[in-house]
Amino acid sequence: MASLTLKNLPDELLGALREAAERDRRSLTQEIIYLLAAAVRGGERSAGRSPDVEAQVAAWRKLAGKWESNLDQATEAERIMERRTEGREVDL
Repeated sequence: MASLTLKNLPDELLGALREAAERDRRSLTQEIIYLLAAAVRGGERSAGRSPDVEAQVAAWRKLAGKWESNLDQATEAERIMERRTEGREVDL
């Protein structure tokens, strides 16, 4: 694959790209490639989100409120927190 170097990129644009990448859970490079491809195709982002993110949000909304546990909320929350991967800081 080819590489591309951008020079004299305004700080504001770089900041906006980083925010978009974080919001869409992509690396900065992946976000730039996505945006370039969308621009070349003439497409627009859906309300600031990629189609993949829209599909994920729709799936979560469909599942919301349907899961039931036989444990009380405190016990369930504790079990979930115990199973989280290490390295993440959690502030409850």
